Amino acid sequence: MLRKLYVMGLAMTLCFNAIAQTDSATSKKSNFSFSGFVDGYFRSDFAKDAGNNRTSFTNSTGKLALGMVSAKIDYSTKKFSFTADLGVGKRAKEFAYNDKGLMASVKQLYASYTATDWLKFTAGTWATHVGYELVDPVGNRNYSMSYMFSYGPFLHTGVKSDFTFGSTGLMIGVASPTDYRNAPDPNKKALLFQLSQAISDDVKFYLNYVGGQRPSDSAKTNQFDLVMTAKLSEKFNIGLNGTVCNIKTQSRNVYGDAASWSGIATYLNFDPVEKFGITLRSEIFNDKNQLAALGAAKTGASIFANTISGNIKLGGFTIVPELRLESAGANVFFSKTGTAKGSASSFLLAAYYKF
Repeated sequence: MLRKLYVMGLAMTLCFNAIAQTDSATSKKSNFSFSGFVDGYFRSDFAKDAGNNRTSFTNSTGKLALGMVSAKIDYSTKKFSFTADLGVGKRAKEFAYNDKGLMASVKQLYASYTATDWLKFTAGTWATHVGYELVDPVGNRNYSMSYMFSYGPFLHTGVKSDFTFGSTGLMIGVASPTDYRNAPDPNKKALLFQLSQAISDDVKFYLNYVGGQRPSDSAKTNQFDLVMTAKLSEKFNIGLNGTVCNIKTQSRNVYGDAASWSGIATYLNFDPVEKFGITLRSEIFNDKNQLAALGAAKTGASIFANTISGNIKLGGFTIVPELRLESAGANVFFSKTGTAKGSASSFLLAAYYKF
């Protein structure tokens, strides 16, 4: 799969370069677009324990850290489009954690063909459709990530079809196992699904699904996910994300009863002025069956995490001061002396420049 992706990308790039040269003779508008960003952060855990962070991308304390340097190239015509989305840095490396070498810098690499005004085919590797949050900090209001994002799927590699019927959208796809671009067992696949509905220009729903077998232990996984967004005024909008992941493990070729982890989060976004906004994310993450990696905990737990983040816009820069407060039903965090406890708090200051 890895070699196929590189060959596809090279072939598509050469093809589009040839087309672009032809287009330039007849049109001043380029079919190419280029964008990117650079981000970094400083995080301070109040107990000075980096292990108190249980979510993705901010696993440090007391020091400056580079998040990611990202560059994205898009090419589109009436029927064809191509995207190469690359990143380097700790954030990109954690996102593509199953990849090595140059492939670890690929966030997305895919080509699409629009067959009709209601049907589009896509092949390659792309960020997951599941959940409210995105890998790129420029697409989120909070800089730190939710538990649901951190323990859900990151990316998919395969083929998918997108159908559009008025305000209703439907996506069906087949991919390698979740987060694998070059799966250990090519016979194992994942099924992808999304049903989207725009109730109005301001209210939208997304029902998401991903299911298949894990290459590591052949466990069967099924994750169902719901996202809702609503714009209530020019200054205030909300988001809601709920998800549940069922897992059936195998022992001696027999699958047992399904265990699950689940979560729900609300996002309250308020923009009193153009250059300043504030977001409160409140999330309940339930892992009483010990399916997620909650550090050194010997028992499952339910965690309630509240994160309040500012967004200060200064030209191309956005500064994100953030306070995060968490409490758990078990002692999954640590104090300054290393004693296990049921709560944690941290402050983070992040910034990114978008171009």
